Amino acid sequence: MTTLFVRHTVSDYKAWRKVYDAFGPTQKAKGVKAESVYQAADNPNDVTVTHDFPSVADAQAFIKSPDLKKAMEGAGVVGAPTMWITNKA
Repeated sequence: MTTLFVRHTVSDYKAWRKVYDAFGPTQKAKGVKAESVYQAADNPNDVTVTHDFPSVADAQAFIKSPDLKKAMEGAGVVGAPTMWITNKA
């Protein structure tokens, strides 16, 4: 299993969450098998998201998706996110 981690700051978590939840069907269509959302304990607008994919190639394709970029912009993501891909050992 491959997991994509995405950490970013958002301007307003509640507004971001509405866009994130609405993006769910697109995530599934692009290969996301499971997802989780975490907020930093000291800053609710510091968000880390995980997405599980069948392969690294699927995760990389998701990162490059114009749909993802558009959703992040519309959700109020501040600055560039930090993204990394892992394989479960």
